[in-house]
Amino acid sequence: MEITGAQIFVKALKEESVTTLFAYPGGQAIDLFHALYGEKEIDVILPRHEQGLVHAADGYARSTGKVGVCLVTSGPGATNLVTGIATANYDSVPLVCFTGQVPTSLVGNDAFQEVDIVGITRSISKYAVTVRKREDLAETIRKAFYIAKTGKPGVVVVDLPKDVQKAYGSDSYQKEITVRGYKPNTSVHMGQLNKALDILNHAKKPVFLIGGGVNIAHANKEMTQLAEMTGVPVITTIMGKGAIPTTNDLYVGNIGIHGSYAANSAISKCDVLFSIGTRFNDRITGKTEEFAANAKIIHIDIDTASISRNIIVDVPIVADAKKVICALLEKAKPLHISQWTDEINRLKMEYPIDMKKSGLTPQRVIQSINELFEDAVVTTDVGQNQLWTTQFLDIDENKQMLTSGGLGTMGYGFPAAIGAKLGNPHKDVIVISGDGGMQMNIQEMATAIVYELPIIICILNNGYLGNVRQWQEMFYDRHYSSTCMRYRRSCETGCNTPNHCCPEYTPDFIALAESYGAKGIRVTKPEDIKTALISAKQNTKTPTVIEFIIDREINVLPIVPPGNSLNDMILER
Repeated sequence: MEITGAQIFVKALKEESVTTLFAYPGGQAIDLFHALYGEKEIDVILPRHEQGLVHAADGYARSTGKVGVCLVTSGPGATNLVTGIATANYDSVPLVCFTGQVPTSLVGNDAFQEVDIVGITRSISKYAVTVRKREDLAETIRKAFYIAKTGKPGVVVVDLPKDVQKAYGSDSYQKEITVRGYKPNTSVHMGQLNKALDILNHAKKPVFLIGGGVNIAHANKEMTQLAEMTGVPVITTIMGKGAIPTTNDLYVGNIGIHGSYAANSAISKCDVLFSIGTRFNDRITGKTEEFAANAKIIHIDIDTASISRNIIVDVPIVADAKKVICALLEKAKPLHISQWTDEINRLKMEYPIDMKKSGLTPQRVIQSINELFEDAVVTTDVGQNQLWTTQFLDIDENKQMLTSGGLGTMGYGFPAAIGAKLGNPHKDVIVISGDGGMQMNIQEMATAIVYELPIIICILNNGYLGNVRQWQEMFYDRHYSSTCMRYRRSCETGCNTPNHCCPEYTPDFIALAESYGAKGIRVTKPEDIKTALISAKQNTKTPTVIEFIIDREINVLPIVPPGNSLNDMILER
């Protein structure tokens, strides 16, 4: 039987078990939407902007472990996906992004709403392709899903010209596929693994450094077992947080420029650094020549290109994190390193991450979330709000954190929460955002309203683009250039001291939330934090916006100044 390309598109989504599609229509995708009309097996979600759409698909994928799928039209519809594609690809999130395209006969003629989206996204996706023949369509879609979710997960962009959507062809959709030249590594090199174990077994001061690869591989339970079996302390990157429960005695904290004193010190003092699933990027290493200078480094990663790219390692192992950890569980043994663990525990006690401030602080807000929400997905935006969350949020098998790690995308948190709530309707979903990032995709409040998503949105409002302002305070002589969100043209030029005379903040987040139909709460005193969160939790029909008014010049500490080693931490100011 012959069917149109648009119809095989819908059939393919069903065959790939897609039940949620984030989509925004347009002229070059209208045939695909026509084929989706009345479809009961696929829930088509209409956000209010394509960037919100792709972040929502990202949040859905991260929180469920499924492939996130989105569909937009050509031209601006496609280019509005670019930031979200880069965001997801940096963090190894499996997405398949379908874009409409002008008919093949018009490609290259500067037709209305024509852009080379494949060329634009080739460097920020795992694979990007234009389908030029109807007979290639089904195989290309199958290939897209296979590539997105196997090996190191990532984003695949499939560009669909309008004539291919309309053309007739076979209704066959083969689930089995082989992609020439694409052979993800699935085995563990036992020789290298035995070499790594031998080094670990002779260590006096070992640490596990865990990145996002362990969370992506859903190896949290196994990683916890491995840590407890060996007794080796666990340090995480921001993306690796939650690899073992943060309340576990072996968990030290995050590493990096805003890492804990104990974690950064342990990396500097360790004699074996056993790393799983991290790229060793500049946010965690500090001055690379002084990073783990006294240690033998074992690096396990599914991506060959990540091995020894930033930090030269002694034992490389290219493999899936979960498979390696399971293999280690069969061979590992307890280590006698109590003197080392006692030293780390002493550092944790002597130098805790504590804001040491009275009043309404992000620490108190996040600790209240820890106490009140047991089964939850917490998304963050980017900036100080993200860093405070990664410092103070407790994560275990029932609580998950979603954040933009590699690209650091402002505007990510709220739409990602929409995707997470759609994928996890029975979980509480909480957004922790700054006042700046919240405004980047605030139009998605309408999406949350119309799909009746009772998301809790916590805005930490200090009236600044806080992370940049902090750097301006600490390293640029308090020159608060373009970071004050209360600025008016009538303000004094060069102001760097916020005071009671500053103009009112725009917008009024509470009035704006209520104009959409959401509930709005403003909190100015610490004793009202839990009351507001409980009220939000009880509101099961609409989103709740809680605006926490925090100190305008509050900082994220510790911090490693740019270009310094992890030992050079500023602990307080």
